[in-house]
Amino acid sequence: MEIANKVAVVTGGASGLGRATAEAFVARGGRVMILDRDATRAAEVAASLGDSAAWVECDVTSADSVSAAIAATKEKFGAIHVCVNCAGVGSAMKTVGRENVPHDLGVFETVVKINLIGTFNVLRLAAAAMAENEPGEDNDRGVIINTASVAAFDGQVGQVAYSATKGGVVGMTLPIARDLASLGIRCNTIAPGIFSTPLMNGAPDKVKLPLIEMTQFPKRLGHPPEYAALVCHMVENTFLNGETIRLDGAIRMQPR
Repeated sequence: MEIANKVAVVTGGASGLGRATAEAFVARGGRVMILDRDATRAAEVAASLGDSAAWVECDVTSADSVSAAIAATKEKFGAIHVCVNCAGVGSAMKTVGRENVPHDLGVFETVVKINLIGTFNVLRLAAAAMAENEPGEDNDRGVIINTASVAAFDGQVGQVAYSATKGGVVGMTLPIARDLASLGIRCNTIAPGIFSTPLMNGAPDKVKLPLIEMTQFPKRLGHPPEYAALVCHMVENTFLNGETIRLDGAIRMQPR
């Protein structure tokens, strides 16, 4: 699928990986609707991208909020061809912590609701919109790209909630691709390693430096445009479907 003249919805598009994706899509001639809870930042990013971008405040966990965002995208740009899910949150809590205090169930539920349920909520509604598109070459109508994490495979101490949600994103990739095959809609997932995002940059050096050391080469944080470049390839390479690709500098995270 060519990106030029196609329309993408990008969750978490006001910062980090989502913003880089929106910028890359517009640079290639596409149009983007930025979905984010941070209305101020979303408006700033959309304004920086000109007439090819717009924004809508959106809570990915709410069916009504996402439905309104999908409707706004179709009204603004006429269709949806690509859905990129970058919205997510992290957590750090052991299954049983100090003094035998169990993991807070509310925290676990919140992470699951945003990272896993929120991802599915957006893609299911975006896919329904894509199904209305006229088929292109290879009878393709759309592409869904989700964001997991290397924590889906190498979860560290304290990452049980985060790892569970990202493992869920990986696990639903192939079934979704199979579900949507008859509609000409593909589904892939990117599992990033450690990237230079606001979430990671806000962590202290005692957290970041050991992770950089675990990265084989290049020994640094990933650059968001590197993630965006893989998103664009997944859109353009029509034979890439049902797959999760690690983008991580060969990191294999140790327990701590």
